[in-house]
Amino acid sequence: MTSSSRKAYDAWHADLEVDREAGAPWHELVQSHLDLRRDLAGKDLLEVGCGRGGFTVWLASQPARPKSLVAADVSPVAVQKGRVFASSQGLHTIQWSVGDIQNLAHRAGSFDTIISCETVEHLHDPSRAVAELARVLRRGGRLFLTTPNYLGSMGLYRLYLRLTGRRFTEVGQPINRFTLWPRTLTWVIRAGLQITCIDGLGHYFLRRGHRPLRLFSLDRARTLTRWTALHTLVVAEKH
Repeated sequence: MTSSSRKAYDAWHADLEVDREAGAPWHELVQSHLDLRRDLAGKDLLEVGCGRGGFTVWLASQPARPKSLVAADVSPVAVQKGRVFASSQGLHTIQWSVGDIQNLAHRAGSFDTIISCETVEHLHDPSRAVAELARVLRRGGRLFLTTPNYLGSMGLYRLYLRLTGRRFTEVGQPINRFTLWPRTLTWVIRAGLQITCIDGLGHYFLRRGHRPLRLFSLDRARTLTRWTALHTLVVAEKH
């Protein structure tokens, strides 16, 4: 990531609080598929794109404690907020790190479990980032990767903005790539990982002048509606 993009994300994180409940839709997806005994207990775990550390703290607080937990983000401001929050919760064993997901400073096969939520769509080279995640994942390990999926109402909104000459942004983030779940799958497959699960949730009714209204009823039929949900999870294994 360029220095200008890094500075832009520092400024973005500086104005935001820690997500203390780790209750974002993408966290809901990971939580619903994470096997605490298989993926956490005694494992070497990496959360990359950890932001301000809310979900990292949730991971570190589980009864099935990982052997090691590395939390990395490109923004020093975000990492420092996460470190302070974890310390306030009495969690001092998390290894906080400033790093670029497109060029991870870890040896191949360093981690049993890797989690990356809503990160690769904010990069100049998402495919390279997913390849890096695959490189540092151990054989038999699992990757939990979430990205937006613009096959639903939010994608139509992005198209509308483009046709009217306006720029789309995800809560003010500097880089906002147009991602679809088939595109995310392509990145994962090209990285040499085997996909074991695809899930999605988050359907929204857009209201002018108001926050989007989440339609929870559609999430209850995820077998059918996951393909048009805004938030997509891909779980993949390394063989």
